[in-house]
Amino acid sequence: MRKPIIAGNWKMNKTLAEAQSFAEAVKNAVPSKDVVDSVIGSPALFLAPLAWSLKDSDVQLSAQNCYWENSGAFTGENSPAAIADLGIQYVIIGHSERREYFHETDEDINKKAKAIFANNMTPIFCCGESLETYEAGKTAEWIEGQITNGLVGLSNEQVSSMVIAYEPIWAIGTGKSADANIADEICGVVRATVEKLYGKEVSEAVRIQYGGSVKPENIAEYMAKENVDGALVGGASLEADSFLALLEAVK
Repeated sequence: MRKPIIAGNWKMNKTLAEAQSFAEAVKNAVPSKDVVDSVIGSPALFLAPLAWSLKDSDVQLSAQNCYWENSGAFTGENSPAAIADLGIQYVIIGHSERREYFHETDEDINKKAKAIFANNMTPIFCCGESLETYEAGKTAEWIEGQITNGLVGLSNEQVSSMVIAYEPIWAIGTGKSADANIADEICGVVRATVEKLYGKEVSEAVRIQYGGSVKPENIAEYMAKENVDGALVGGASLEADSFLALLEAVK
């Protein structure tokens, strides 16, 4: 039985005051982490104060990105070692916005995954296809390629412990969403690809999220599916009441 994981990706939103207000509203209201993992994907600027605010709560924190080196002349990047030093549990990598706007490659994302594991954190590894790829019927092929290239060199233990988020690009911030059957089908492709690469035991252990216009009103439909273990949520995670409603729907 895989424990559900709901991760809110705030993207480039909120001020520090707004982030702290959100943390105060949810820190004592989320379900126990024995039941569901409640994760906030915060901008890097807020990770340190949020880590302090949430240190005694069941809310976990995720960075939205990191570099693959722990230190060096990489102006503007965030060190995975420094992120880990704050007590952060997760790092989102491979989000379609990072791939599209900042030209991140599968090789980049693979190096980041290795750096995250080396610093005792867990990657939330994103994959997803464009509308053009979806309409051409090439989603499964595309997703298999992203997973295969992105997991190169990772161990069975590492892949078992990571989170993979399937987010169709055409459903991110558009109001459109893959229905629960489509989400389950493609999350099944992710799981089958992991099985092909690492075996059945690993594929049954890895947690797979769906992301793309998920909200409290529809999350139960996704969570009822065999291959969907959680959600990576954008807009619906920005308000405390909505974030808590997502968690209540899956606990």
